[in-house]
Amino acid sequence: MIDGINARILKSTSAPATPLSATDQRDATLMKSASQLEGMFVQQLYKAMRETVPQQEGSVSGGAGEDIFTGLLDQHLAAETPKQWEHGIAQALYRQLRRGTPADVAQPSAVTPDSNTR
Repeated sequence: MIDGINARILKSTSAPATPLSATDQRDATLMKSASQLEGMFVQQLYKAMRETVPQQEGSVSGGAGEDIFTGLLDQHLAAETPKQWEHGIAQALYRQLRRGTPADVAQPSAVTPDSNTR
């Protein structure tokens, strides 16, 4: 199901021929949010792992430049790492949160309460 949603999202961004339905748009937004949350989680994971490595002090330390570079490297790795996961956190979040979204509202029927009277 998630692969189908991703395919529809890719189709919609590459070919503007058919607009997304409200359900597809909601699913695309939910999947995008889940992927962003996954990226933030992985970025924090890399940051926490990097903090466990002893820092070199003295004349060979990188200073502010090294801090900026490692921060950017962590961002890049956080964006690329989930792409290698077969079943990542984003898919699990999507499945769980999808259950909590309201179902599509059914169209009201043509029968009104007054039409049922005798």
